[in-house]
Amino acid sequence: MKRFKKPIYMLAGTMLLLSSCELTEVTNPYVTEDRFIPSFQSLETWLNGVRRQASVTVGTVVEFSELVSDNYFNNYTQSSKVFDNPEINYFDQDVANIQAAIHKLMETSRFGLEELIPLQDEDVSQQKAELLFYQAYAHILGAELYIGLPTEARGEVRSPNELLESAIVLLTEASSLFSETEDQAACTLLLARSHYRLGNLTEAVEFSREAITHPLSLRQVHYGTENGPSNNFQSYIFSSATNSFAPLPRLDFLDPKYFHQTTTIFEDEKPIAIAKAEEAYLILAEALVAQQNIAAAKQTLKDLLTNCVGKRPTTMLNDSKEKRNGGNRKDYPLTAASVKFDTESVTKEGLVLDRSLGNIPAYSVSGTHITLSDVDGAVTADETLYLIYLLRQEIFIAEGRRMTDLGIRFPISQREQLSNSHVTDKHTKAIIPDFIPKNRGLDDFTYDTASGVVTIKHDMNRILVQHKNSPYIMPFHK
Repeated sequence: MKRFKKPIYMLAGTMLLLSSCELTEVTNPYVTEDRFIPSFQSLETWLNGVRRQASVTVGTVVEFSELVSDNYFNNYTQSSKVFDNPEINYFDQDVANIQAAIHKLMETSRFGLEELIPLQDEDVSQQKAELLFYQAYAHILGAELYIGLPTEARGEVRSPNELLESAIVLLTEASSLFSETEDQAACTLLLARSHYRLGNLTEAVEFSREAITHPLSLRQVHYGTENGPSNNFQSYIFSSATNSFAPLPRLDFLDPKYFHQTTTIFEDEKPIAIAKAEEAYLILAEALVAQQNIAAAKQTLKDLLTNCVGKRPTTMLNDSKEKRNGGNRKDYPLTAASVKFDTESVTKEGLVLDRSLGNIPAYSVSGTHITLSDVDGAVTADETLYLIYLLRQEIFIAEGRRMTDLGIRFPISQREQLSNSHVTDKHTKAIIPDFIPKNRGLDDFTYDTASGVVTIKHDMNRILVQHKNSPYIMPFHK
């Protein structure tokens, strides 16, 4: 149906807002659809808005899902006060805000595809491909983070599998339209990720093998640009005043992933990866373990370390103003300390840094403490699987991926439930597997200052391997 003289909904100039799946009117009476849609550069203006929304969505996802996981804990209660527990309720405003951010990306990309693309006279295949890419990515986020989501206002709740299958269709079309190799490679990575989550081993391996032919592929969303939002997570983990979010001590050496080196913070805000070649290696290695080809899996991990992670940029960073203490935990080790991953583990060095001594290496894309020798030391399938998930945790830290690997899923928000009759009681209950520690156990540790040893309470990667047949985790091991 053709629409005339209806105010267009605005976000950062020209964006359609969705609050859950309900349109929220932020109206500019001087910019109506019949004026905007045929206007000069309306598609490019809209696409810039979609890119901005992608950055906002990723930033929202990273902030809250990292707290839910064992990667970070909220040391100064400037964000959710309960996600660390983890306590996740459908009436929590943060649950609604994450869902709304995903839906905004889903809907704004759809609007561009359905309302603007058909009106263009020139070749807009590249713009169409990018909109398809972002719409697919929104579907993937919904599938990985929620127990299910509707994809239209007051629509039926679609399962994670249905969302992933839609993402595959969208990415396949996008890849066929993109002309640049790097764009096609990003589609390939997300196709591998989607098939991985579906448990489609054959297809996941196929796309992963294709992806690693470009071993440094990287797709990011950006911050601090002329129209871009701020990377709020950068502020949470890197600040001269307080570090609101503190990492689990065994991940200390990887923090901060995002940092600024200028006095004008907004001019130096780091991007966040949404697709990178590391994932293809990890998916391939996990598939090989599932096929009991341990030797090939280990070689794939070595290739990951040599051809990919080892070639990512490292920045020497002055982090002497680091303050992890004084908040919820006053016993965080601030000088170099040995670490035990749990009470049964041997101690490891180099994971907790003494930042007061000078510059430290910062890994803005990927880093890990795992070495080729560590890979050689894995003998059994479970030992290799343990390394894979430890690598996943370290490589994807601060990218919003760990919560999904732990099997935790958000419920559909109360805001959605109140306006959508398709949302039932079963959709309003979070998934928190029985093996997830409660009462902040995911982030707990002790620090023996006399011996200089930090002991993590739970080695979650070991626990994941022990529960590898759970329906909530490790898709290839059902």
